Amino acid sequence: MKLGSFFAELKRRNVYKVAVGYAVVGWLSIQVATQVFPFFEIPNWAVRLVVLLIIVGFPIALVIAWAFELTPEGIKRTEEADLVYPGRSLGRAWIYVVISAGLLSAGLFFLGRYTAPNENKIGNVPAKSIAVLPFENLSHDPDNAYFAEGIQDEILTRLAKVADLKVISHTSTQRYKSSPDNLPQIAKELGVANILEGSVQKSQDQVRVNVQLINAATDAHLWADSFDRKLIDIFAVESEIAAKVADILKAKLTGAEQHAISMQPTRNTEAYQLYLKGRYFWNKRTGPDLQKAIDYFKQAIEKDPGYALAYVGLGDSYILLSGFGAARPQDSFPLAEAAAKKALEIDDNVAEAHTTLGFSLCVHHLDFAGSIREFERAIALNPNYATAHHWFGDGPLLAVGQFDRAIAEGKRALELDPLSVIITADLGADFLVARRYDEAIEQFHKAIDLDPRFYYAHWNLAQALEMKGDLRAALTEYKKAVELDDDPFVLALLGQAYAKLGQRDEALKILAQLPQIAAHRYVPSYSYALLHMALGEKGKAVEWLERSYQEGAGLDVIFLKVDPMLDPLQKEPRFQALVAKVFAEKQ
Repeated sequence: MKLGSFFAELKRRNVYKVAVGYAVVGWLSIQVATQVFPFFEIPNWAVRLVVLLIIVGFPIALVIAWAFELTPEGIKRTEEADLVYPGRSLGRAWIYVVISAGLLSAGLFFLGRYTAPNENKIGNVPAKSIAVLPFENLSHDPDNAYFAEGIQDEILTRLAKVADLKVISHTSTQRYKSSPDNLPQIAKELGVANILEGSVQKSQDQVRVNVQLINAATDAHLWADSFDRKLIDIFAVESEIAAKVADILKAKLTGAEQHAISMQPTRNTEAYQLYLKGRYFWNKRTGPDLQKAIDYFKQAIEKDPGYALAYVGLGDSYILLSGFGAARPQDSFPLAEAAAKKALEIDDNVAEAHTTLGFSLCVHHLDFAGSIREFERAIALNPNYATAHHWFGDGPLLAVGQFDRAIAEGKRALELDPLSVIITADLGADFLVARRYDEAIEQFHKAIDLDPRFYYAHWNLAQALEMKGDLRAALTEYKKAVELDDDPFVLALLGQAYAKLGQRDEALKILAQLPQIAAHRYVPSYSYALLHMALGEKGKAVEWLERSYQEGAGLDVIFLKVDPMLDPLQKEPRFQALVAKVFAEKQ
């Protein structure tokens, strides 16, 4: 048969028509599978099966079109149909079928294109987002709870180093038990699409870790595995789990991130367990618990002097001590800085150490430019480290008046740690210093909703109300804060509110109490400054702020230029001279 005759025969036998019709209907079927199946949560393998069957069916359809014809009497072989119905034609009906199918398939395509979730997001939640819930302690010894928590924290920390992932911080996930009942609700509260949960069983030097990765929206198990290893191999297990999760979530890893995930911070199992105990108590955030954490971190360092993360833990504990009334800043800040620098000597790529050093440069050395560089380095190394964003925004950026950037960092920290009471409240503090009082008040109420007994949020709310002009409401909140905690600074805030309301005797009573309290615990000089300023004694207020500077109380003096509570002093020459000292360029 000549080639021209062959194509003519194809046309006569309607092979062309069948090919076009099959292609259009096949395209329609694929659109239905890809756009409609996910809506009904039909698995992806069903979509792939439909596509495969359509591809395989195409040559079969062409062979059938060549060999058979549809006639009024049913399907007949082509040779028989030619004898009975010579010169037959199907007319133009097939054209209308093709056009209709084409329009329907196009409609489905564009419907899916503009209404289906973005491939990178599920609703407003990034698809590459995960929360690692607390691991269940299956050990017979309840004291091993620190170990289960430590495994969870280590896996979370490794995942957090992957820039392509959104990883929720430890403090937010600690509110949930492993294997919870309502995963979709937890995922919604944390702003993630995926949940990793598991259990740990430790017996002497043997460890069993069970994990499962779950899509929270569909409750589909994406991956599960069990690991039985020696304690010395636990870092390899943590690395393997983190790498597998990143792979399943299709997160792109750089060479540096792959190295960070696989890093073994110590080969000494005793040092590792002491470090986990230190972090366990550090997370409790009280003065006595921070002291316990310091003891454990020191023991870990004794076991392994090259353990960088143990020095980070030590520095993090010292940096928080004065904030919980457990030490004077001039005593604890140098120790925090020394520990952070030692960690960086061992490994310059530890984001947590750059964060601690950055905060120390800000509050201890008043080196704002150097502090900003350290925080930027920390965030580049670990973009999911909520504390870096938190302290960056609430430290040097706020101090130098970069309010928009400080608020952006605070929001990013809250996105990574959405249930953190302190981050929620400190975002309110960012709004307060930026003079955005309504937003500050709203944010402090959110913190109080998370923890009604969090005195820090109450006195910050009181300051916002005071700055807005509602001094009576502020007084009520100051009183609540004093009832909830015996912090002498809050007592001073209450005293200055009394003074501004004309209750001078009440203010003087509180002023007289502060030296008595200072005999047995740290009282910031800033407390005296606020009281004297409210009593109309601006000269004494500046003297106390100068003393604060001399004492190295960086947490009090770094905000001299921006603190709305100090606005009445802004035109005082001595105050301006003090500001110039604080913000003098550092060598």
